[in-house]
Amino acid sequence: MNTTRTIFLGLLACFFLSTGIYGEEFQGKKVSLIDTTDLYFPGQDIGDNFDIIALYALEEIDLRAVILDVTERYRLENGLGRDLGIIPVTQLNYIFDRSVPAAPSPFTAMRSTTDKMEDVPKFQQAGVELLLQTLRESKEKIDITVFGSARTVTVAFNREPDLLREKVNLLHLSIGSSAPVDVEWNVALDPHAFVTVLRSGLPIALYPCGAGNTDGGAAAFSYDSNNGYWQLATLDFVPQLDPPIRRYLEFMFSRSARSDFLRAMDADADPPFDANRWNHAHKVWETCVWICMTDRVLVRRQDGSHRIVRRSDLKPTDTILPNELRPCTLDVPDNGLFTYQYTDQPTNIRIYYRGDPKENEKALNEALPALYLEFKTPMMTDLK
Repeated sequence: MNTTRTIFLGLLACFFLSTGIYGEEFQGKKVSLIDTTDLYFPGQDIGDNFDIIALYALEEIDLRAVILDVTERYRLENGLGRDLGIIPVTQLNYIFDRSVPAAPSPFTAMRSTTDKMEDVPKFQQAGVELLLQTLRESKEKIDITVFGSARTVTVAFNREPDLLREKVNLLHLSIGSSAPVDVEWNVALDPHAFVTVLRSGLPIALYPCGAGNTDGGAAAFSYDSNNGYWQLATLDFVPQLDPPIRRYLEFMFSRSARSDFLRAMDADADPPFDANRWNHAHKVWETCVWICMTDRVLVRRQDGSHRIVRRSDLKPTDTILPNELRPCTLDVPDNGLFTYQYTDQPTNIRIYYRGDPKENEKALNEALPALYLEFKTPMMTDLK
């Protein structure tokens, strides 16, 4: 038994559940995926806890591994006692009846662009090893998502570049700014990692988080045609979600300290969660990534409503809204403040494009809740 599996068993013995799929089996081609995410517990950005649900629930995705991207200085930020997101991943495995392995990445930043981080504690190497092992064992190419720093995938590339060139289908980077005005949060977590992976020659889909500060606010919360940030006006649809998914979100958003965190998925809390607490806005960055990854489309229906649908479910009267990847070239300085240009020539890099960002936000405010309301867990399916 290798180091990754040994560490993983010690961390999450309860992960080893029988693998299952909710509802009827999806008949199309699935996207094999490794997810790297700065998922914490309690959440640093609670949006990470919300967004990862889609990677479990979307039938087009075959989630092979979750790599927990942790940065040491945020583990005890403001005395909150925050740590890597083992609990939320375990809960999602439980309610979706999955056995997706998870492991932590190095807690500190790379010291150079060539750093292999082979001298960090073995526990912190488990994520890099899990990523490499998953690629080695796969018969087909795998997509990788990066929600956080690019540390894990870059260290893996530094160790075994030929393996990544052979097995990575597309590297989805939700990171950086579409205009060189500010070092975006995820870039700042590990600048060497970001710069190295952009220069690696790997096939990359780039979804900038920040924009050009065009509305006078912070770049991280600005809008343009190429960044993925948008704001969900309210979470008031959460009480209507499939009960295990709702309980998972109640547990996360209440920052619960219950030790029986799996039992908390089985029954409603006592006293019950106050549904009025969902009446607030919620920041989102990841939606564009998994829409593009699964080749879904954002549409306006003939009646004016908006939905996220499979291409196979398109109606003749649907209007497809921009949500796509466009080929580009990058200039990547050492500080990570890249610039890009669209190109018609062959290139390994594509950048996200959504057209009018406010129209995109308006459409997603209707389409995303509708999609989440469709998600079902086996726990509920088995009761019907």
